[in-house]
Amino acid sequence: MSSAVKENIKSILLIVLGIFSASFGLKGFLIPNEFIDGGVTGISLLLSFTTDIPLSFLIFSINLPFIILGYNQISRTFSIRAFAAIAGLSVVLAIVPFPVITHDKLLIAIFGGIFLGAGVGLSMRGGGVLDGTEILALYIWRKREISVGDVVLAFNIIIFACAAFMLGIEPALYSILTYISASKTIDYLVEGFEEYTGVTIISEKSSKVKRILMTRFGRGITIYKGKKSMIGKGADIDGVADTDIIFTIVTKLEITKVKKLVNEVDANAFIYCTPVSHTKGGVLKKRPLHD
Repeated sequence: MSSAVKENIKSILLIVLGIFSASFGLKGFLIPNEFIDGGVTGISLLLSFTTDIPLSFLIFSINLPFIILGYNQISRTFSIRAFAAIAGLSVVLAIVPFPVITHDKLLIAIFGGIFLGAGVGLSMRGGGVLDGTEILALYIWRKREISVGDVVLAFNIIIFACAAFMLGIEPALYSILTYISASKTIDYLVEGFEEYTGVTIISEKSSKVKRILMTRFGRGITIYKGKKSMIGKGADIDGVADTDIIFTIVTKLEITKVKKLVNEVDANAFIYCTPVSHTKGGVLKKRPLHD
């Protein structure tokens, strides 16, 4: 079996798991208690609570224009996967029964958000989406240079304001908690332990640190030229010397390994880590389950 076929099977399995997780979050928690989420799903829930239109129809029909937009703005493959994922979600919501788990509002907000967020996150790992909001945000960002996060936030503020007016303040506040729970779950599943982290190392034995990282860790490194100094007696700068500053990008799971290797060479090395996003190119570990 070729790697391309394996990747396609993984994508399909992830999207299917995402569909059922999101459906369980909706029918097992949110729908019976009239809680909403953000994005197109939130609009669909809000309309289904205030009209007689089935949620499965609303989710598919409202997302359809965003899928078309994704076809024009992103790619044909992406739009096909998005269409399949959203259509699958609509079908499962329409025909698959799920038990109502609880009527405790706090549990609904937290765990309903977790299952819904897990569904969206798994679908994203499979290369699809269950909500068209981010497609719209990307389109507006390209046209107006407004950040995607700002567009999504403004979109959801309007949705929750409408929810407060139509459903009441308390359901709207619990719905915001649902949205936060779902968002954090999505972030964890999409990034999780595989989130990239920049590691900066300053050591007096930089040549040995470079060698051990490249030979035993197998990762590319970048060297910055810097100067190291200390404050001597009389507040004078003392001991100015050139030094190599080593920088590499790893995943969270690999940070401990990097520190261990550096410690073998120089136990007094200065190491600090910073989160990194939007990496491209270079010698990076490929994130699993991604396109």
